[in-house]
Amino acid sequence: MRRFDPFREGAPIVPELSSGAVIATEDGKKVLMLHEIAEDRWCFPKGHVDPGESLETAARREIREETGLTDVRLEREIGEISYRYYSSERGTNILKVAVYFLARSAETPVRLERIFDRAEWVATEAARGRLAWERDREIMDGARRQLRKPQPPVESA
Repeated sequence: MRRFDPFREGAPIVPELSSGAVIATEDGKKVLMLHEIAEDRWCFPKGHVDPGESLETAARREIREETGLTDVRLEREIGEISYRYYSSERGTNILKVAVYFLARSAETPVRLERIFDRAEWVATEAARGRLAWERDREIMDGARRQLRKPQPPVESA
């Protein structure tokens, strides 16, 4: 797994905002996990929020781009994670904030973006064990809590 360099004192800081989702089957028994090639890790779809874009619109776009899924219903926000690292290729510190929603889909075949080599619908109780980062496990914990109770959908974009 690719490790990020520690934050470097004195280097410029670039903030980045991402949005994504934990996508569950309609019955909430499985979630979609993507295997990212470069970092050799399992994750959920997420990506940069474009200027002027809402978090919900960005999450829907990233889901479509990374998985090909179009029949996805966003529900409530699960939470956000933040982390910082030094990007040697950019020569800057990155302060990253990623916001995740719970989503559901009856659509199951996926069409992966090239940065992923596998996608699997994983039993909800097993998904946490596949995640490399504690902050991602916390998002999965939040998704499991939300899956236990009905949530009204987020307003359409």
